[in-house]
Amino acid sequence: MTKEKIKKAVALSYNLKRDAAPRVIAAGQGLTAEAICRIAQEEQIPLYKNEGLAERLVRQELNTPIPPELYPAVAEILAFVYRLDAEEQPI
Repeated sequence: MTKEKIKKAVALSYNLKRDAAPRVIAAGQGLTAEAICRIAQEEQIPLYKNEGLAERLVRQELNTPIPPELYPAVAEILAFVYRLDAEEQPI
């Protein structure tokens, strides 16, 4: 019998002027994760898949800075988003 993976999703927020580090502003599993992904798609917010990181961040207390040991992984996500933003900006 195989164990089915439960979908997990996390929404991050980072304001360079206000935040010392990115914060988890929404997190959940199952139906909550599906709702987070649906809202992101409706708002044209890019989705980034990293199951291991989602597993760690879903346990993070909401609206608190992410722990320093996750900075490198979250930096990859921020770089991904910044690249997408740069592609959308006309030269």
